[in-house]
Amino acid sequence: MEVVVTARNAEVSDRYRAHVAEKLAKLEKHDHRIIRINVEVDNEPNPRQHKGAVHVELTAHSKGPVIRAEACAEDKMGALDLAVDKMASQMRRAADRRRVHRGRRTPVSVGQALAGIEPDGLGSVNDSEQLEDDTVREHQVGPITVTGEGPLVVREKSHTAEPMTLDQALYEMELVGHDFYLYIDKDSTRPSVVYRRRGYDYGVIALNRADLV
Repeated sequence: MEVVVTARNAEVSDRYRAHVAEKLAKLEKHDHRIIRINVEVDNEPNPRQHKGAVHVELTAHSKGPVIRAEACAEDKMGALDLAVDKMASQMRRAADRRRVHRGRRTPVSVGQALAGIEPDGLGSVNDSEQLEDDTVREHQVGPITVTGEGPLVVREKSHTAEPMTLDQALYEMELVGHDFYLYIDKDSTRPSVVYRRRGYDYGVIALNRADLV
C-alpha cells in the first residue's frame, strides 16, 4: 500500500511520515484492497482556531469506491489519530454492508421502502401568521447581493451519477462518511436521498415531478 503525505502551511518531518505509514498500515485488516492513501495535512494559522488548528484528510483509493475521512485537532498526531479512527469505522460499516449485500439479508428498493407512506401535507400560512414587517432587506456578502436572510450558496458541486439501488447508496454513504447521500434510484429513476437517523436507522427521500404526478 502506497502512502502519499502532502502538507499546506505545515512542515512534515520524516518521523511523522513514518508514523503515518505505521498507523495507516493497520487499515489493511479492514480492507485489503487498498492501493494508495493520500494524507493531506493543513495547518490553520489563525490563533483563534488553536483547538482545531491542524486538519488531516485521508483519501483511500482501492479497487472499490474511494473512502474519505477527516479530523481536526491541536496537533498533527491528534488529528491523524482521529481521522484514522473515523476511516476504520467507515471500513467496518462498509464490510458489514458487503456481507448483507452478499445474501444474509435482502435489501429493499426505494419503491418498497416508500410504499404506503403518504407525503406530508404542506399547510398554507394563515394571514394571522404573516410577518407584520413585509420589508425585504438586502445586504452585500462580497460581490453578491443577498435578499432577506439568505441562505447564501457558498459552494456548488456537480457530479456525474450512475443509477444505483438503495443498498448501493447506503454502501457509498458509509464509505464517504457523510450523513446523507444523493443518488438516482435504479428502480424508479427518481432523484433520491438516503440519510442517517438515530443508531443504525436510515431514511429515504425521493422526488416526483409535479407534471407527471
